[in-house]
Amino acid sequence: MTHSKEENRKKVAIQHIRDGRTLASLSAEYGVAKATICNWVKEYREECQTNDEAKSELKLLEEVRKLRKEKADLEKENDFLKKAAAFFAKEID
Repeated sequence: MTHSKEENRKKVAIQHIRDGRTLASLSAEYGVAKATICNWVKEYREECQTNDEAKSELKLLEEVRKLRKEKADLEKENDFLKKAAAFFAKEID
């Protein structure tokens, strides 16, 4: 199944917005200039301003990215607290 150019552009833009993929990593993966990808992201965001369905999708993508970041931060915090608890448990013994 082949994707249209427009679908591929949207896919790349979404990976940047939702997943936080860098322009450099997307450029390397897809063989497209970073400036071109930047334009695709800009075009997608502009489309989302005039299309209610796309606007909702954009908000969800941004929320997913935010929640993934928060989850990663909380996991780091949790790991630190586990190590601290283990350290202090050894000190008590």
